Amino acid sequence: MQPDDIDIAHADQARKESPFLTTAEAGTYVGLSRRTLEKMRTGGNGPIYRKHGRYVRYHIADLD
Repeated sequence: MQPDDIDIAHADQARKESPFLTTAEAGTYVGLSRRTLEKMRTGGNGPIYRKHGRYVRYHIADLD
């Protein structure tokens, strides 16, 4: 399995368990890299995200 395949599998599994995705899973879901989402987040643009404690999470509905 390639790293992208693993991320896709994680995103699929996360959707079944929770509507929230990590930055890496969200990137795979929308076709962007994790780093691109991080840059968008610090620049104040990009998809809506939530902070769960110290963790950033993206809701699938916001990514759609």
